[in-house]
Amino acid sequence: MIQVKNLTKHYGPRRAIHNLNFSIEKGDVVGFLGPNGAGKSTTMKIITGFMAPSSGEASVAGYDVFVNPIEVKKHIGYLPETPPVYSDMYVREYLQYVAALKQVPKSKIEKYVDNAIDKTHLGDVQKRLIGHLSKGFKQRVGIAQAIVSDPEILILDEPTVGLDPKQVAEIRDLIKELKGQHTIILSTHILPEVQATCEKIIIIHHGEIVAQDSIHNLAMMDKGKSRLRIRLRKDAENLHSVLSEINQVISVKAGTSAKDWEIDLQGGDEVVDAISSSIVAKGYGLVELSPSKIDLEDVFLKLTYGEQGGEA
Repeated sequence: MIQVKNLTKHYGPRRAIHNLNFSIEKGDVVGFLGPNGAGKSTTMKIITGFMAPSSGEASVAGYDVFVNPIEVKKHIGYLPETPPVYSDMYVREYLQYVAALKQVPKSKIEKYVDNAIDKTHLGDVQKRLIGHLSKGFKQRVGIAQAIVSDPEILILDEPTVGLDPKQVAEIRDLIKELKGQHTIILSTHILPEVQATCEKIIIIHHGEIVAQDSIHNLAMMDKGKSRLRIRLRKDAENLHSVLSEINQVISVKAGTSAKDWEIDLQGGDEVVDAISSSIVAKGYGLVELSPSKIDLEDVFLKLTYGEQGGEA
């Protein structure tokens, strides 16, 4: 459905993306994940024909983005980072206008607009001026214009920015509802958004893809590693040196105080026993020890911020 080969974009001397290669199949729900400034929006703009790359190729539904941009746009519903709405138009009027621009047959415009309004819960504000709406409702209008032509491919760039928790949950439910009806790309820097809605992840950092796989496979990258959260009775100014002789200890990080620590380790119960014994022997007093597995967030931080990313 979407093919990207060696895609590169420079803004003057600054390289935004470099040599991106990925493919997205029909029906996939893909999270395009990365920190702010990683190159996500640039990639989305190129795929949708909004801007040209410096080099490389991109095709959508078999059409080259640069040779047949009009055909590509017929297959895509796009919500850019800033919703493309007109503040002096009414919500319903605007969606009718967008449907006509996207060449929805006149006989189907009202049906398609009704469907978009219903899915984005805009019924109560459809007769209001867009300029009088809250930021959250404007975001919903932006999503409505992306789906109003019932496109095969839906590209959402930071779709929950500025929404309150209830609205975020509604948008997540909407994306889940659209699964199977559309191929969806969700571009975001918010990991829970991807975990809640997507099946596959492409992680981009400094303009380059650092990982792409299913959520399950990425979450298993650090299989076998565990984390201990430890609370002590006394301050431990240098717990690193206390545990330095235990080879299976990967990292030791201070928490909010010298009594709270986080330890990443490789191994099982015998390593936990060695850690607790060392702490008790030093007289710090072990008040609490809570084990937990390394999760997808840790993998993401490791790939985009390095081993010390969790401390930032």
